[in-house]
Amino acid sequence: VDTITLYLNADRQRAYHDYILSLHPKRIIFNPGAENPELARLATEQGIETVEGCTLVMLSIGAY
Repeated sequence: VDTITLYLNADRQRAYHDYILSLHPKRIIFNPGAENPELARLATEQGIETVEGCTLVMLSIGAY
């Protein structure tokens, strides 16, 4: 898995933390409203890049 892009808010993400981290993605994109310091910290500790940004905007400006 290269990228996981999240739209769920932090409370709803909690049930998926272990699953997301078990996929060992290269990065996780937290879209607006989906920012999650706890999951970002856990991911960073495992060497996973975290980005707070809008996936659609990133794609449209070539920053994906």
